[in-house]
Amino acid sequence: MSRTVPPYVEGHSLLEGKTVLVTAAAGSGIGFAVAKRCLEEGATVMISDIHERRLGEAVQELAKIKGEPPASQLCNVSVESEVQALVQTAISELGRIDVLINNAGLGGTSNVVEMSDEEWHKIIDVTLTGTFRMLRASLPHMIQRGSGVIVNNASVLGWRAQVGQAHYAAAKAGVMALTRCVALEAAASGVRINAVSPSLATHKFLSKTTPQDVLDELTRREAYGRGAEPWEVANVMVFLASDYSSYMTGECVSVSSQRA
Repeated sequence: MSRTVPPYVEGHSLLEGKTVLVTAAAGSGIGFAVAKRCLEEGATVMISDIHERRLGEAVQELAKIKGEPPASQLCNVSVESEVQALVQTAISELGRIDVLINNAGLGGTSNVVEMSDEEWHKIIDVTLTGTFRMLRASLPHMIQRGSGVIVNNASVLGWRAQVGQAHYAAAKAGVMALTRCVALEAAASGVRINAVSPSLATHKFLSKTTPQDVLDELTRREAYGRGAEPWEVANVMVFLASDYSSYMTGECVSVSSQRA
């Protein structure tokens, strides 16, 4: 069992000349990692998040890559007007949206018998309906252009069971089903839609929503004896965003070393 993190993979210009919009890109998780990877792969990037301070910090950090800050805008994906405003601003700032990374999601731990309607609806609204809102807002632009790629962030919990995660698992399973169905709707217009399904991506904000004993148990399930680095998940998202995955649509790619 290897707990060693592999060397960081340098960019190979996989997204040279592409424009990319990433939701929930502040902080230290997958969203920030994929924004960074897209910049390193040659893309022009715009990021959004609900947290103003963290969004500003992410912009400053990403500015180090190309020497200039990426475009950014606050957005709560559970508010339709903010979603529409984000997409329109991205089109204005970037000129077009070649790639949308739907990363926004919300976690939590609660058993069904103790779960309130508010807890259930909050997870569903951000994680599933937020993804739907972003798809609905961006697809007309891509369909009109006859090209575009969307990568949704799902989870292995869309396939597998875990105590206390019924709301999150239901939302992520919904993201998978949404990905498959909308991919068929968009295929004739040259738009590809896929998803990644990570198991455990380790970052400092994960402990805020997941008890440490649960994280320890999830880590033991991984064949490598560690969670993925966020950039390891981001690498697969970059592949799906790139022309190397040109024949893939409606797929949910597991990014996991789980044995069960």
